[in-house]
Amino acid sequence: MLGTLVAAAVTLGAALPLLCVASLLRPWAERQRRRAGRLLAEPVEPRPRAARRDLVWLVTQVATGLPAGALALLCLGCLALTPVVAALWWAFPTAPWLPVVSFPLTDWGTALSLGLVNLVCLAVLTALLLPPLARAHARCCLAVLAPSPAERLVERVTELTRTRTDVLQAHSAELRRIERDLHDGTQARLVALAMRLAVAGESLADDSGPAAALVRQAHAETEEAMTELRSVIRTIYPPVLADQGLSGALSTLATRAGVPTRLDVGPLGEVPAAVEAVTYFAVTEALANIARHSSATRAAVRVARSGVLLRAEISDDGTGGAEAARGSGLDGIRRRAAALDGTMEISSPPGGPTALTVELPCA
Repeated sequence: MLGTLVAAAVTLGAALPLLCVASLLRPWAERQRRRAGRLLAEPVEPRPRAARRDLVWLVTQVATGLPAGALALLCLGCLALTPVVAALWWAFPTAPWLPVVSFPLTDWGTALSLGLVNLVCLAVLTALLLPPLARAHARCCLAVLAPSPAERLVERVTELTRTRTDVLQAHSAELRRIERDLHDGTQARLVALAMRLAVAGESLADDSGPAAALVRQAHAETEEAMTELRSVIRTIYPPVLADQGLSGALSTLATRAGVPTRLDVGPLGEVPAAVEAVTYFAVTEALANIARHSSATRAAVRVARSGVLLRAEISDDGTGGAEAARGSGLDGIRRRAAALDGTMEISSPPGGPTALTVELPCA
């Protein structure tokens, strides 16, 4: 036990300096990266956290930045030292020197003329050498710190996932709004219109003229329009989902199924409305197929959430042989799942049993 504690303490003591260096290294590297981007007038996009790349940049910075910085300091130092040497030549008569053109300085004329020549030469050399050197170092910095293709792909996938989540949330809100407007607005007005036409038809019950026939026809067409509207509402977003949620809606489906159905719904958390609608449609279509085609005596529906995936499994003990290519609504389930980047798998060997699995992302 004591040995384990000592080993843990040693490991922690060795890891702490590395963690401190890593925490300080990234802000430094990002600051240098933004500075290099400004120097080269290139946009610098945010990059994912990559400690390994920061360490590689540190090694490169030591290998290239120190020599480049030393050369720049040498040029600037010589440029600043030249006027001092020319002005103080008399203080060092035995060892006068100038950086570029150097002759013994014995009087003020030589000191001023040679000082001016050295100053001009150093200024030209600095102007020609330092900007390309700085740009080369900046390009090296950006090249080392730039995200790799794999990191760019991960970043792009993350962005698309976040965008898809936002779209799903917006789509969910829009589905609920459309269902509410149709249910509470258009359908209510059609119901009121049908009631008025029914009252008008009752008042004209003894009238066999064209007006009474038109009222009865209008009432019948209004009833048909209401039926079609209810069908459209159920297709867009079933009202039972808005009233009871996915668990309650599936419970209602299992109760009304054509074969005895066992339902198992785990904790689902917050599920986007689009995912709820596709899950409800998949279970509805699967149970309808079981009742019509499978000759099954029992069925089971299990819906559970694992992380960011909602998984719905519908199984039966029927004769099997179901294939999505044959239609029967299975292809519609597959297409609806694919629209949300989900998947549908079916296992239905001849003789049964059949198991349909739908997985939908709901992060």
